[in-house]
Amino acid sequence: MGSFGSSQVREIALGIQGSGYKFLWAMRMSPITKENPLNMLPEGFLEWMKDRGMLCEWAPQVEVLAHKAIGGFVSHCGWNSILESLWFGVPIVTWPMYAEQQLNAFMMVKELGLAVELRLDYRMGVDLVMAEEIEKAVKQLMDFDCEVRKKVKEMGEMARKAVLRGGSSFNAIGQFIEDVIGSSSC
Repeated sequence: MGSFGSSQVREIALGIQGSGYKFLWAMRMSPITKENPLNMLPEGFLEWMKDRGMLCEWAPQVEVLAHKAIGGFVSHCGWNSILESLWFGVPIVTWPMYAEQQLNAFMMVKELGLAVELRLDYRMGVDLVMAEEIEKAVKQLMDFDCEVRKKVKEMGEMARKAVLRGGSSFNAIGQFIEDVIGSSSC
């Protein structure tokens, strides 16, 4: 599970503020420093965000992504998060931290065009992602004419069709069940 130090939390807050968009930010206490994340925010941020955003320690990701008010999602790009985001047609700003997330983010941005790149050259504990980068990525993602937004919406529709009767996933599961049942007889 990824967490950020106080310098990065400040940059995220300033990037959100600069973007001007409403937000939901799930921010946990660092398991290492045990520092209250609210103490890491820039002076005046909590007052500024009163009618613009919400901070919480945890949020039910699927329920949040399913909500019609959600216009975008900043994600570490774990595969489940990507699938959930695509299912609901919510475009992603990529922020991979470790493991397969880097490859997933690269594929989403460079190969499929289904996400907006924040950065793809992350190294643990090296560079801060600056407020200006965050602001730029959020604004790009939230632009109504953003090509990524359109492609993600189409992908969500395709995913839903795939699970309907006659869809590719529906048919594949049916075939799998038939194969398993057929191969279990002696």
